[in-house]
Amino acid sequence: MSHYHAVVWIDHVQAHVIHFSPDDVEKFVVQPHHPHHKLHSTAGTLGDGRAPEDKDYYHRVAQALAGAHEILVVGPAQAKLQLVKHIHAHDHALVSKLIGVETVDHPTDGQLVAYARKYFRAKDAML
Repeated sequence: MSHYHAVVWIDHVQAHVIHFSPDDVEKFVVQPHHPHHKLHSTAGTLGDGRAPEDKDYYHRVAQALAGAHEILVVGPAQAKLQLVKHIHAHDHALVSKLIGVETVDHPTDGQLVAYARKYFRAKDAML
């Protein structure tokens, strides 16, 4: 089924990718291959104490967004910005489809769809 809008809620442990239309919702969950790698600083280590960015994870999330015409990226921390950065660097076809980036804590999938529908209605009303 073809869906015009998509929303992705992402952190470093998982991404919920939801394509939706007025009467249909299609959900995907993408997880990194090594979810135990946290990107938090660690005292007493050489370097910055951060695990390397999981480019494969962001690539698979971008693949799950394929087909959407407008995309909203949300999440609680830096992963949403890293996804946008990855899309700009590696998934050029999605760049023009990125409509917004918002900070959102940890909603249920139902709350996420409701938030995205409200966001896109407000955006459309401004045009």
